[in-house]
Amino acid sequence: MDRLTSMTVFEATARTGSIAGAARSCAMTPSQASKYVAALEAGLGVLLLRRTTRQLTLTPEGEAYLERCRRILAEVREADEEARAQTSVISGTLRVTAPVTFAALHLGPVVAAFLKQHPAVALQVQLDDRYSDLRSDSVDVALRIGKLTSSSLVARRLGACRMVLCAAPAFLDAHGPVGIPAALSMLPLLSFSEAVSVPDWTVRDAQGVSHRIDGLSRLSANNVQMLGAAAVSGAGIVFGPTFILGPYIQRGELVRVLPGFEADSLDISVVYSSRAFLPKTVRAFVDHLVETLQEPFPWDGPLRG
Repeated sequence: MDRLTSMTVFEATARTGSIAGAARSCAMTPSQASKYVAALEAGLGVLLLRRTTRQLTLTPEGEAYLERCRRILAEVREADEEARAQTSVISGTLRVTAPVTFAALHLGPVVAAFLKQHPAVALQVQLDDRYSDLRSDSVDVALRIGKLTSSSLVARRLGACRMVLCAAPAFLDAHGPVGIPAALSMLPLLSFSEAVSVPDWTVRDAQGVSHRIDGLSRLSANNVQMLGAAAVSGAGIVFGPTFILGPYIQRGELVRVLPGFEADSLDISVVYSSRAFLPKTVRAFVDHLVETLQEPFPWDGPLRG
């Protein structure tokens, strides 16, 4: 069997954790994917994967071979892109990762417009709130929300992700006005449990003095959209980004708590690997995001007090 295809299927198996996942990624049947991996192992005379009824795991030899495969496949993709760059048509497959809720709420129309502009391009979008390693996860472009640490990646800032405190009007009517951060310590809080780079419950007053909010977390979840819906139903006070909570506020279902105080914003950025040759598909997609996702963002205003 073709060695390059076998290596591609093996890498996809390791990345997705299953033969079925590799088959979907490589547009083939599971039986075909299994044959490619088996042929690769037979040709090498080495067991690359341990198979049980519940999972696949890499052998030590498989881990070492996987790193080589990823470098080889990356070089092949770059060679293909460099050859395509000689033509005016942008084509090929672009692998993108983005935060789950942001992408689900706001990225669909953006990628649809890009695909309409470039009919020879295919996108594979993986929604994940963790920060993927672009090289090891075979990702071309990542959309990230948070404070980025210095790295070998190139980052282009798209705008600010504003953070707000809010609650349902009926909840505030029942518990009385909240004028200072310390008042929240006696109220139920709804907290996001899987933050990658989100600030804690700290706000600043008009003089720039920080106030840490300490209280009882009555509900924690790994999805702020769910927490926002719970807040609308009166479960407590939620702290999260305006790209999720802004529409609730604009509709009057939630109102801002402590509107005279501000939380630190996060950055919305697009990142990609720093390479001497940047594929045209990557450059075109990054430029499209920069042109399309611009401040002022529709979910930011007007935010009622």
